[in-house]
Amino acid sequence: MVSLKNVRKSYEHEGKTLEVLRGIDLTIRSGEMVCLWGPSGAGKSTLLHLIGTLDMPTAGTVELDGNLVTALSSSRVAALRNRAIGFVFQFHHLLPEFTALENVMMPGMIQGSMPKGALRERAETLLEQVSLSHRASHRPSELSGGEQQRVALARALTLKPKLLLADEPTGNLDTENSAEIHKLFHKLNESHGTTMVLVTHNPELSRSLPRVIKMRDGHIESDETQPIER
Repeated sequence: MVSLKNVRKSYEHEGKTLEVLRGIDLTIRSGEMVCLWGPSGAGKSTLLHLIGTLDMPTAGTVELDGNLVTALSSSRVAALRNRAIGFVFQFHHLLPEFTALENVMMPGMIQGSMPKGALRERAETLLEQVSLSHRASHRPSELSGGEQQRVALARALTLKPKLLLADEPTGNLDTENSAEIHKLFHKLNESHGTTMVLVTHNPELSRSLPRVIKMRDGHIESDETQPIER
């Protein structure tokens, strides 16, 4: 599903080169759940952005779903991203003037590839899967933080992406809501078969995922599988 070979990423700042990723080799298979773990500044979010085609490496290659991303034009990269990837961020980024149902429908409305009736049915099914059918007509300001993040998770799955990327998805949530989101990731991985890569500082979330990649100073320090806690 995802393959990175000798990936490097650096930035120029005030005449100096800041190297954020230093020769990353990584393969993620279809259907896997993977945790990117490490201290601030380790390069986790930068790596996630490269996997998600939101940025390009300074050197090395990125392959996604059989496509050599680093060899594609920007328009083809954007088309691949829209087709294959869903995103969940620490802040939900819901549109405040729309209901939960409309927010979940929004990716399909923008893409325009699905009849409105089918899109509405898809969004209703996803809200049911995240236990929010009863809140479908509520706007984000009328939802709790945990509910907002569950809507964001449903929205990320609207277009049936093969890959879901989450950057600190429970960073703004309390312990109880974080635990609920953890369970949802597992449930949706099992029911949809979606490949998932999650960046987190949360030890509870890292223990709940079967593969943990620990990063430090732009390197992969370890890549281990583990029995999972739910």
